[in-house]
Amino acid sequence: MNLLQAIILGIVEGITEFLPVSSTGHLTIVEKLLGLHVNDKGVTAFTAIIQVGAIIAVIVYFWRDIVRLVGAWFRGLANRNARGQDYRLAWFVIIGTIPIGIIGLLGRHFIAGPLRNLWVVVVALVVWSAVMWFAERVALKQRSEAKMNLTDAIFIGVVQCFSLVPGVSRSGATISAGLLRGLDRVAATRISFFLSIPALIAAGGFEAATSASDISATVGWGATAVGTLVSLIVAYVSIAWLLRLVQRHPITVFIWYRIAVAIVVALLLGFGVISAT
Repeated sequence: MNLLQAIILGIVEGITEFLPVSSTGHLTIVEKLLGLHVNDKGVTAFTAIIQVGAIIAVIVYFWRDIVRLVGAWFRGLANRNARGQDYRLAWFVIIGTIPIGIIGLLGRHFIAGPLRNLWVVVVALVVWSAVMWFAERVALKQRSEAKMNLTDAIFIGVVQCFSLVPGVSRSGATISAGLLRGLDRVAATRISFFLSIPALIAAGGFEAATSASDISATVGWGATAVGTLVSLIVAYVSIAWLLRLVQRHPITVFIWYRIAVAIVVALLLGFGVISAT
């Protein structure tokens, strides 16, 4: 992988990681268009590792919230009387992360293998668009972040597992789940961001630790570092934009884009311009 390819993929990751359009799906598509082998272990590891850049952007953007939640969690562990809403929310993030941690670890070979297929991306883009539409259609959007409960955390955490399928979108899954539980869009989006931190740091860290030799032999750590840095910068801007957007518009504004991408990719596959794997 050359530096231009790394920069392009970093931009794609930064833009799409937190928008409900599927970053992994887009990275798979763009990697294929750039002539990379999407099933190559080094490319798969690169795709996971550059997500850490986007997560660093979340940490920077929500730094005060994160410090407040972590502080409240530790205080609550030491003192029962200090167990307020922030303490509970910290636990909700921890509990909501457990399902994807288990499924991601147990199914990592299937996720990095058979699911890295552009036909899977096409189907997932369309199918989860229907889920997003349904979530907005039936959502009550009456509860704020302060009214979130344990059942919400478990439900959102379980639904987040669907994002392991390229084309679904982690933010699309978690925001939709939050809406289905009656949270308002801002609350659903914020909890989506918080849940992304442990999940994607774990995924990126695991790939960096277990696929170091694959990165060195194929993609290269220089390209990986560049892609990660670019994704950090672009993701920071994307986070701010999305939070403003959901205050005024439903997540269904992304559905037509998702379907359009699915149609274009399906046509390219159908006419043999690109291959599925």
